[in-house]
Amino acid sequence: MGEPSAKTVDATDAELIARWQRGDQRAAAALVERHSRPLARFAAILGEREQVEELVQDTFVRAFGALDTFRSDSSLRTWLFTICKRLLLDRRRSERRRKDQVELDEGHAVVEYDALDGMVGEETAQRVRDGMERLSPLQREVFTLRVSEGMPYGEIAEVVGSTEGACRVHYHNAIKSIKEYLSDD
Repeated sequence: MGEPSAKTVDATDAELIARWQRGDQRAAAALVERHSRPLARFAAILGEREQVEELVQDTFVRAFGALDTFRSDSSLRTWLFTICKRLLLDRRRSERRRKDQVELDEGHAVVEYDALDGMVGEETAQRVRDGMERLSPLQREVFTLRVSEGMPYGEIAEVVGSTEGACRVHYHNAIKSIKEYLSDD
């Protein structure tokens, strides 16, 4: 394939996107070259250790597949970071579900109390999920990042594009809404 031309190296992301959409595969390669290392560092900062390369590749696959929906409201790099973060969060949720399932399947002999306790726990978890469905998308995202990922408010603010104070308010309102839903028996 050779070295990228000066025209490719000096091109803006928007120019490279337009060239890629017209069929120039070198433009796509230039975008990958330009953004893959920062994405890998970002994934490592988020705690990914084992599958960084795969996550970066999946990020580009997802981005190139949705490039028609990219609005230049933010930079391409910010959009790629958002995709990478969402993919990583999806993977973590999936891994937790598999781990929870394995722990349930590999449990020791279940006594009646444990079985009942498990049923009540699952019913409560389902009610919490139902309560979360009533939240606004932003409240749900803040709540999930805080509860499931344990993120501090400052990081949540960066991820959702808001302020730390606003994220605190969204989290407080989400907790209040879910508690009200749970008490409406």
